Amino acid sequence: MALLYISCIQPLTIPPAKTSFTAKLILRNPCVILNPRPPSLSFSKTFANPLGASSPQKYTYPDPIPDFAEAETQKFRAELFKKLSKDKETFGDDLDNVVDVCAEIFNDFLHKEYGGPGTLLVEPFTDILVVLKDRKLPGAPLAARTSLLWAQSYVDQDWEIWNSNSSK
Repeated sequence: MALLYISCIQPLTIPPAKTSFTAKLILRNPCVILNPRPPSLSFSKTFANPLGASSPQKYTYPDPIPDFAEAETQKFRAELFKKLSKDKETFGDDLDNVVDVCAEIFNDFLHKEYGGPGTLLVEPFTDILVVLKDRKLPGAPLAARTSLLWAQSYVDQDWEIWNSNSSK
């Protein structure tokens, strides 16, 4: 962004020209550019190496932790079973199968992609919805939504606790 030194003076008083009533003259505040660039500034020197500019550092998330993934999957499975069993009329005899599918997909995500807070993605939960529908299991939207809400509430927090305990 180039900096220009612009000096605006008061509007010039110009006597009105002879015009017809149909054409109106609009006079804006005129500005006079006195010096477009101060002589001491050189564009190449000033903007080639801006002060404090550096290439942004890329943050790399830690690799998934298999022990955490196993423990979190077991917790997820138990909590999901407890929450979904309250809606027995939706799931009927397929509750175990629904929970198994959810836990399998969640476990796979934790083992392959989850690297701590900021890496919880929505894709595994949309995968849960798709797989449950493909297998024609009941309550697919409810199971996927419940899984996502549980993960949003607990996974990052549990990861922080897991890592604070393992570093001691």
